[in-house]
Amino acid sequence: MTKTVILGVIGSDAHVVGITILERAFEAAGFDVVNLGVQTSQEEFVDAATEADAEAVLVSSLYGHAKQDCQGFHERLVDAGLEDVTTYIGGNLAVGQDDFDETRRFFRSLGFDRVFDSETDPEEAIAALRADLDMRSSEAEQESHTVRA
Repeated sequence: MTKTVILGVIGSDAHVVGITILERAFEAAGFDVVNLGVQTSQEEFVDAATEADAEAVLVSSLYGHAKQDCQGFHERLVDAGLEDVTTYIGGNLAVGQDDFDETRRFFRSLGFDRVFDSETDPEEAIAALRADLDMRSSEAEQESHTVRA
């Protein structure tokens, strides 16, 4: 079964090259990609994930203001019943970002499952998503096969 991912650039960011590369890479890897484009609001991500019954939401940001743009994002997903959707964020996420481990911790605290820097090869993100979605599917399958006394 094809997995659907929502991809877009959050906030006022207008950097399109990265998501175009990601769209092509994820499609070539067999994913069904809904590319929301640039300057995408949190609401547009949530609406698209709901409409497409997406397994993952991939957020991109290169202009350095993702910390502000992503505040409350996971709360919106939960409010829409999308708490099980896998979420990734990547790019140049913070202005003056010196310590990416600190940036990663910040975005993980916001609820993102994985956080990638702007130098991440798309194949790394694809491999991570395959592993994360397979793990989630395996857990769901195991639960459905559990015998209850």
